[in-house]
Amino acid sequence: MARRKRALEVVRSGTDETPGRRNRVNFFELAYQRIEDLLVNCELKPGQSLTVQDLQDITGFGRTPVHNAVNTLAADTLIIIRPRHGLQVAPIDLARERMLLELRRDIERFVIRLAAERASLSHRNQALHIERVLKDKRAALTLDEFNAIDRRIDSLILAAAGEPFLAHTLRPLHTIYRRIGFIHHRHMPGQADLSGTIDSHLAILNAVANRRADRAMAASDALIDFMNSMFDGMEAGIDPRLLDCSIEPLLGA
Repeated sequence: MARRKRALEVVRSGTDETPGRRNRVNFFELAYQRIEDLLVNCELKPGQSLTVQDLQDITGFGRTPVHNAVNTLAADTLIIIRPRHGLQVAPIDLARERMLLELRRDIERFVIRLAAERASLSHRNQALHIERVLKDKRAALTLDEFNAIDRRIDSLILAAAGEPFLAHTLRPLHTIYRRIGFIHHRHMPGQADLSGTIDSHLAILNAVANRRADRAMAASDALIDFMNSMFDGMEAGIDPRLLDCSIEPLLGA
């Protein structure tokens, strides 16, 4: 009788997910987000070797969600799986990531246009709310706080665009360049100021909130141009060990 009642509830709800199933899915996503955070802020250093057990200890999640997150991050080219030798955080290849930035430019313009054209009232209100928060807090915003807001902006734009395929394509690119931005603002001399990137994000939010696709694409291009400019200084003056911690230090360095 209880089984039949449960079957009827499943039919009515339109889902076959048990509460345990939903919780496992949530843990998968939470584990991914936690490891992604550690990659972005370089607590997991580019080039660092580790194991699945290390990630379990660091994140507090069990083997299954961590293993799932690792497989996803490996597909995203952010973690390298070395059979019988554990894992390695993917080192940063500035030439490759500068090249991929042009791919992001094209995809981002398409996504931004869709978001501006399709944004619901709820999406537009969220954009205006995040815009107000950025304006109010910009003077005291830390890099970690900005990255948390940046992730919310990315999620909002993808939700407003309404095409899941684009989310799977852009999400790893967002993580790659959030990590580049972290290193740029944290380690490059004189680059701690977040005003440039905040201004670009404010322009995107305002354009999407007002459903101005032309302005949204222009603001997206400006953001990509800003990110591209970061590579000039990093290619010339970044400590290579910040991009790959497995590089042996020079004598006396």
